[in-house]
Amino acid sequence: MHQKHAKLARPDLGEFGRNEIAILGTTCNNIRTLANSLVKQLSSSSKIAYVDADHKDAGSSDNINDTTIANGGFLEYTNKISFQRLDFKNDLNSFQRRAIFNDQDLIIVNGNHFTAKAQIVVIDPVKNLEKKLEQLTDIRLILLKDETVSIPDFLKRHEGFNEIPVLSLNDENGIAEFIRELLSKRIPPINGLVLSGGLSSRMKKDKGDLNYHGVSQREYLYELLSKHCNKAFISCNAEQAVELGGRLPFIQDNFLHLGPMGGILSALQTDPNAAWLTIACDLPYLTERTIEYLVANRNSSKTATAFLDPSGDFPEPLITLWEPKSYFVLLQFLSQGYSCPRKVLINSDILLLKAPNEKEFLNANSPEQYEMAVSELRQGEK
Repeated sequence: MHQKHAKLARPDLGEFGRNEIAILGTTCNNIRTLANSLVKQLSSSSKIAYVDADHKDAGSSDNINDTTIANGGFLEYTNKISFQRLDFKNDLNSFQRRAIFNDQDLIIVNGNHFTAKAQIVVIDPVKNLEKKLEQLTDIRLILLKDETVSIPDFLKRHEGFNEIPVLSLNDENGIAEFIRELLSKRIPPINGLVLSGGLSSRMKKDKGDLNYHGVSQREYLYELLSKHCNKAFISCNAEQAVELGGRLPFIQDNFLHLGPMGGILSALQTDPNAAWLTIACDLPYLTERTIEYLVANRNSSKTATAFLDPSGDFPEPLITLWEPKSYFVLLQFLSQGYSCPRKVLINSDILLLKAPNEKEFLNANSPEQYEMAVSELRQGEK
């Protein structure tokens, strides 16, 4: 059968983003009150967005006639000093919303006005839930408005009803703890990727084939990553893929002539729902201790977790843990003409760590540096 478009792995997204949950079944005031309570309790560890509709006429907002949009514009950005504001004239579809909400760990949605892929249902006599049955696709939690209400029979027939927890709408701490647990289960798994380079003009050979530890550097780093990642792969070009054969799992570069950025993007394209721990192959001093430290101190709420370089001035792109949300960010930089992972790290919301041993970031780019590294590593084994 002819396939018109390439079949790509897609991120697990809803209407707004990766982790979204609609609250419905009660008044908009109750929904906002609950949302504000959750934000207060969870915002110290997670980035949370709230989606609602304006319950006033647009004409009642401040000085509407003075806005760019009122005068025919399509977009207005305002620095409100304590926060930033974007006003759009056109409706936003789900594709545009996902770009805006890409950085958020949780998106709480007013289900009276919008849909989301998961739901928290409030049992409240003032709202008729039967009118919203088509929205109830994945109920995660049921909240009782007060002690006088009971769960209606149509909800009891919902698939998996017996496994859905039930709490009081007033149990703010219990609801927040439920959301924390939900988010912890949604932390992406970590895959590993050895950026195995290719023919080096200074080294005169493929740096991934060099032997520092009794096996090729490519294999050595693959084994290190395999101990701390869900899966590990070798990043390679078409020629290297033939040479590797079936010896090691590999991801062939689909983004060509971009250096390390091409390998990182190819990995995220292969599995956009995993975080990717990427390591350059020309780090002869790198040890398991540093990888273990990076994984243990990971902040999945950030775009990436990285180390400061030996100078202490910039992020070190040679070993970085990229979260799934970085896929959009990397492509955004690429579309603006930048293929430098360090540039992305400098200009993104990342966690920067001080390395346990900064010497491990020294790379070998010439035969002389290779011989020096081999000599020092052998001395260290004695």
